[in-house]
Amino acid sequence: MTTPFRLDGRTALVTGGASGIGEATCRALTAAGATVTIADIDQPRAEELARELPRSSVLVMDIADEQAVNSVCAGIGQLDILVNNAGIGLVGGIEETAAADFRRLYQVNVEGTYLVTKALLPRILESSGSIVNVASVAGQVGIKRRFAYCTTKGAVIAMTRQLAVEYAGRIRINCVCPGTVDTPFVEAYLEKFHKHEKDKIRVELAARQPIGRIGRPDEIAHLILYVCSTEAAFVTGSALTIDGGLTAQ
Repeated sequence: MTTPFRLDGRTALVTGGASGIGEATCRALTAAGATVTIADIDQPRAEELARELPRSSVLVMDIADEQAVNSVCAGIGQLDILVNNAGIGLVGGIEETAAADFRRLYQVNVEGTYLVTKALLPRILESSGSIVNVASVAGQVGIKRRFAYCTTKGAVIAMTRQLAVEYAGRIRINCVCPGTVDTPFVEAYLEKFHKHEKDKIRVELAARQPIGRIGRPDEIAHLILYVCSTEAAFVTGSALTIDGGLTAQ
């Protein structure tokens, strides 16, 4: 029997690949045999990761810059897997959300996913490959004081479904929807909004999930690995929730 979930001979690109879920995804895909491009705006961190991973390289890219995305992606050859992971967050209800902040979240989370996908779509079509968008449970249910984040992640889920229907039978497009995960993304949120009560808020974040803890980046990465593999050949247009039971309540 062949080992399941192998990606030998395949190439992948992961945006926001230098830290958090992106880093864990690069590790998981590389361990499964893929050649991985770590695309990130943080060049030193990406290069540090690349030194650890075999068959990996670094691509410095700001996904919110259309000209930069098109220029960088033009030089990419074979590509079997695209993981649109890069994104940013914002705390605040609609009354607290400035228009400039809303536009910035939309520019990165939605337009960035669109720009990278459009630029690399010809390569994915050539390889009959797979696209995985990292959305969030915040795109599936309402979360207090996450107005802009919920809006943009909901858009990513809708984008995923439309593309899956548009290109059905030619490529597969799915998204994963994590709950709260222990990443630098969450740590930055704690530092900015709860600097003097981090331990208290961590306990509250853990309690939101019926499982009683927050997720680990590698747990999300291994779901992404599954979605990219041939074992998931019948999976397309799906929003796969991985949230410790948060949305089941």
